[in-house]
Amino acid sequence: MEGAVNHRWSLKGMTALVTGGTKGIGKAVVEELAGFGAAVHTCSRNEEELKASLKLWDDKGFNVTGSICDVTSRAQREKLIADVFTIFKGKLNILVNNVGIGYPKATIDITEEDLSFTWSTNFESAFHLCQLSHPLLKTSGCASVVFVSSVSGVIGCPSGTPYAATKGAMNQLTKNLACEWAKDNIRTNCVAPWFIKTALTEQAIKDEALMVRIMGSEHRFRRVASRRRCHPTIAFLCLRGFIHHRSVIAVDGGLTINGFYNMLD
Repeated sequence: MEGAVNHRWSLKGMTALVTGGTKGIGKAVVEELAGFGAAVHTCSRNEEELKASLKLWDDKGFNVTGSICDVTSRAQREKLIADVFTIFKGKLNILVNNVGIGYPKATIDITEEDLSFTWSTNFESAFHLCQLSHPLLKTSGCASVVFVSSVSGVIGCPSGTPYAATKGAMNQLTKNLACEWAKDNIRTNCVAPWFIKTALTEQAIKDEALMVRIMGSEHRFRRVASRRRCHPTIAFLCLRGFIHHRSVIAVDGGLTINGFYNMLD
């Protein structure tokens, strides 16, 4: 019985690709999956950050490799998957589409460049990486795709419309792929956090008036979560389980269920 339990809570022998794994939620996910025994490959635009992270993980005894990749570049995405194909010998069990960017601006202040960059970073990159990874995921015979979305893709927000729109598209992509790829033994799910302490949210968190407005009395924990609040849910979805209901799981301390609209003036 003990051996069966350990098998269920292990990723030993499995391979994973986590995009944007040198900071924030992505870094926590890399360490969680590697801690469960998976061989993990990650990517970053910043070569120095990647080298430093790989050194840290090697010192911890984690099996992690990495590539320099700007996921907004189609050519670099193709090179990333070519690297993964070579390193993992053509099989991939886990794909975590983590990379994301957003601008907390009013809609009328969003520029053409803001819109294009948000779309290519958040949605187009994830869509294309899924396409490229599909043969590797199918070959593994036991695969899981997890998208890192946002509750802003589920509810209405007072700013950041392009970000919210791309996350809404990602949520729908999760549902469609879950239906389309089930026959290939590929499970597809999505984790939708609220405010997590990362470089992406740092500026917004410093705005005390905004935080009071957003985190008002309806928010169960009334505080911003650390990046380590999100990764256990992602890791759970990567285990050999049966969660395959096109799930979009909110990791938000009860914010969405309590009614975000009640927090707005």
